[in-house]
Amino acid sequence: MIKNLGQMMKKAKEMQGKMAEAQERVAEIEATGVSGGGMVEVTLSGKNEMRRLRVDPSLFSEDQAVVEDLIVAAHNDARVKVEGMVQEEMGKVTGGLGLPPGFEMPSF
Repeated sequence: MIKNLGQMMKKAKEMQGKMAEAQERVAEIEATGVSGGGMVEVTLSGKNEMRRLRVDPSLFSEDQAVVEDLIVAAHNDARVKVEGMVQEEMGKVTGGLGLPPGFEMPSF
């Protein structure tokens, strides 16, 4: 039993190191969401922080609600991309754990 506990502690320490490395890689992830045929672009980090916003100048003559909707759509597109990239990165760490279906690791 003690031997198993030692092995479990070693595995936990290894997992902790791998999670820290994954968190560093997630922080460097960037994804750009697009809407309006490329007229609006939003770039988010792996932690869902907005890094950049680009709005085509021609949209400034449009109705404010249209521009706002395009920004929201581009942000949501970027968020979905980031979530997929983060899940993929975390899957590299948790893939061998045999976690039950539907179990999610905490987000950062």
